[in-house]
Amino acid sequence: RKIIFEKQWFYLDNAIGHTYGTTFEVTSGGNLQPKQEVEETTTETKEAGTDNRNIVDDGKSQKLTHDDIKALKDKGIKGQEIVQQLIENSTTFRDKTEFAQDKYIKKKKKKYEAVITVVKPSTRILSTMYYAREPGKISHLRYDTLAQMLTLGNIRAGNKMIVMETCAGLVLGAVMERMGGYGSIIQMYPGGGPVRAATSCFGFPKPFFDNLHEFPLSKVDSLISGTFSTETLPSEENTLEEEESNGLTDEKQTSQLETEEESTTETAMEINQIEEQDTMDVNAEDEEFKENKEKANKDNVRQKQRKQWERRKKLIETAALLTEKNADGLIVASKFHPTPLLVSLLEFVAPSRPFVVYCQYKEPLLECYTKLRERGGVINLKLSETWLRNYQVLPDRSHPKLTMSGGGGYLLSGITVVLDKGKSDSSHFEALKMEEPSSKRCKVQDLHC
Repeated sequence: RKIIFEKQWFYLDNAIGHTYGTTFEVTSGGNLQPKQEVEETTTETKEAGTDNRNIVDDGKSQKLTHDDIKALKDKGIKGQEIVQQLIENSTTFRDKTEFAQDKYIKKKKKKYEAVITVVKPSTRILSTMYYAREPGKISHLRYDTLAQMLTLGNIRAGNKMIVMETCAGLVLGAVMERMGGYGSIIQMYPGGGPVRAATSCFGFPKPFFDNLHEFPLSKVDSLISGTFSTETLPSEENTLEEEESNGLTDEKQTSQLETEEESTTETAMEINQIEEQDTMDVNAEDEEFKENKEKANKDNVRQKQRKQWERRKKLIETAALLTEKNADGLIVASKFHPTPLLVSLLEFVAPSRPFVVYCQYKEPLLECYTKLRERGGVINLKLSETWLRNYQVLPDRSHPKLTMSGGGGYLLSGITVVLDKGKSDSSHFEALKMEEPSSKRCKVQDLHC
């Protein structure tokens, strides 16, 4: 299929079989050819100015027009030659400094040289790409914040993780990559099904998905209360009865149609033999069409039943995994308010295990922080924000980049402990006060006086 990327379209057929990191050149027709390394001759571009203060960007320095460049492309001239002609026809190129000349050449090469490098997908590449192009789809989760989440959540091979995210599957893919196909992951999802657009971009092998389970958020409360059931999905018996009843009615309808058709053919025989042959052919075609349609409908019904039963079976298996309440960690990164999500999902996490919650804004995490302090059952609560600054590192011009992101979101992390549900918070504090030694209570009273 045709792939459009950076205003360039091409086909990836010729890339199959090459190693990752191979650089291709887009030829006519969108085909890819491995690029051969050519030594760049920079003898003509060595002449440079001392500074750029006298250069005015008025758009008149380039003699070649858009029509001229288009004509060069139509002739089949390669991008490298077009860049060379742009340099020769620029009146201000030789007056620029050496650094400005390199920047100019790099910019024109990116625009006119159709060169593509196929890179192996990774969490770093995908998170950088999503954050630069479509940050709204991943709740503005920056790549350094995602790295912090994986570290604070102690993601490693052999874990049993619970992941609740609405970041197009990017967080799920990062967890799967870190675990390397060992352990199990339970993805909690809102709505009708999980979204894994970014997860599919990782190119994981099939064994990675064997231990990936999903569970709807709408059934978490019923699972905690012990009233969980899969009755919302249609049962197999009902669908079988509907299929049989539909089949019987269809058979009756076809038998009635056949009798009617026989009567019409008998009357047609008396009128004309040619008309009889035509009607017989048409009726035979109609019957074949109806039979094929009935078979297709039955196959569709059976496929739907199989899918429903597979989904129900997976749902029951996932519910059994959750009811064990021995998950090794919890990762939450969603557009929903984190407090109800975290309070309900912490029920399935074993004691002395880490949890991490991401939110684009600080205020929901502050509410979540106070709620967890009141509820108890967690220690080492931390609300943090990572700060990132990109540097350009080049000879004689290393400096922070001018465009930096304002913020990468906030993280709330902590560790679970056993929660004593028998006592309320107030009674617990009163008990602590009563357990204090009398001498200590007297000293406190004297100090207050």
